[in-house]
Amino acid sequence: MISITSPKNPKIKQIKSLYRKKERWNSKLFLVEGIKIVEECIDNNYPIENIIYTDELFNITGGEEIYEKIKLYDKLIYVPQKLFKEISDTENPQGIMAIAKFTQRPINKLFKSKNPFILFLDEVQDPGNMGTIIRTADAFNIDGIVVSEGSVDIYNPKVVRSTMGSIFRIPIYHTWDKIGTIKELKNRGFKIFTTSLEGKDYIYNIDFKGSSVILIGNESKGVSFELHSLANQWIKIPILGETESLNVAVASSIIMYEVMRQRIG
Repeated sequence: MISITSPKNPKIKQIKSLYRKKERWNSKLFLVEGIKIVEECIDNNYPIENIIYTDELFNITGGEEIYEKIKLYDKLIYVPQKLFKEISDTENPQGIMAIAKFTQRPINKLFKSKNPFILFLDEVQDPGNMGTIIRTADAFNIDGIVVSEGSVDIYNPKVVRSTMGSIFRIPIYHTWDKIGTIKELKNRGFKIFTTSLEGKDYIYNIDFKGSSVILIGNESKGVSFELHSLANQWIKIPILGETESLNVAVASSIIMYEVMRQRIG
């Protein structure tokens, strides 16, 4: 273990830089903060570069227990509470954070499962929505999530926190060519379903038991026209009230539930 007391220390500067997307992607590192989510990171054997803690950790429920897990870690860093508050972006820091490493997966891994179910997120931009979708996908044990360019960074600290640890379990893939990726999935035998208010088929009338991709669109614009045009089928969720649409995370959760209901049925 080492102790850092100066805000000018290179490690402290590195931590602060990881609140910027560009620095996260350049270094392939991101921040994980809070007892539960750091513990999830450790328990899922996710690659970690450093764990940083301060005395406040021992005043929080579960703090002593997680310290027992990390105390022999060779890259453990202690900082004073004042300095920890400087590097934290939470209102009430719990006294522990980790610097974790990206785990980027080749998209061809998606093709190895039997009848995989994939969620394709087309420019989903709200951190809370992204985190909730990842967490729900973990709950329903879906095979993977593809995130298109233009979506919120999944390594954004707000996204990471809202996943409640699911980001360390659910396979997530990035694409910088969403049209090419959808075409490849179609060529591999996946059926592409797009969510749309103009959809003619309710989700409970669809057979989701084969290899399936569900397109989920941007909060305000929905699925892009280019991807809509590549879909095999346009689907919708029944809405009986007067609201025109559902929050993207809520809609995703309803569809994931229906897919899993059919598959375990």
